[in-house]
Amino acid sequence: MTREEIIRPENLVYKKPELLNNNSMHYCPGCSHGVVHKLIAEVIAEMGMTEKTIGISPVGCAVFAYNYIDIDWQEAAHGRAPALASACKRLWPDRLVFTYQGDGDLACIGTAESLHALNRGDNITIIFVNNAIYGMTGGQMAPTTLMGMKTATCPQGREAAIHGFPLKFTELAAQLEGTCYVTRQSVHSVAAIRKAKKAIRKAFENSLQAKGSNLIEIVGTCSSGWKLPPVQANKWMEEHMFDYYHVGDLKDNG
Repeated sequence: MTREEIIRPENLVYKKPELLNNNSMHYCPGCSHGVVHKLIAEVIAEMGMTEKTIGISPVGCAVFAYNYIDIDWQEAAHGRAPALASACKRLWPDRLVFTYQGDGDLACIGTAESLHALNRGDNITIIFVNNAIYGMTGGQMAPTTLMGMKTATCPQGREAAIHGFPLKFTELAAQLEGTCYVTRQSVHSVAAIRKAKKAIRKAFENSLQAKGSNLIEIVGTCSSGWKLPPVQANKWMEEHMFDYYHVGDLKDNG
């Protein structure tokens, strides 16, 4: 194969989107966040919304999202990203507004803000990365931690009698009148990445067309928190996470 054949556009699988800058990412090797960042950057550019997009980053592993994607950003207090997104969208209704949140931020301290924003039908998109653990602060149990899963704060594994059950936030969101599109995706394979990108595009288009609120959950890995190498973490996710957090569309009124 010649050099010209290798560098043909269709062979550039890892071509960097124009909105994804050259700053070195702080995410751990094997983390799903970087892939999701790439998809968001691609979709915004392809939609021609670079100058009219507002991203909201909260606290957690995703706190520095504004450091990588070159669009306008607001940073919210822990868990309050949906409330800030609602305000931005109401002030600038022609803008594409989305939040980028982890499971500790969205499904714990931010549960009220997230559910109420979705229930109001605000024309925003919430992108929710669920790796079932608090990644940034040391691997503690999250509301989404699976039964029997070991973390720094439940070293013997999560027990229902002590810790309750894993929270299926996306299933709750699908029951709300204000939600238009609710889906759960992943980025563990090329096919999954393509589906996740289509989901992001659909949610963003719904937001711009004032069809209601949108939630995209991305089931991801946390090699550091799970204490597994990236390849094994990906396999563990496929074997355990998908059994509880089923991938696919839960609601589509678009």
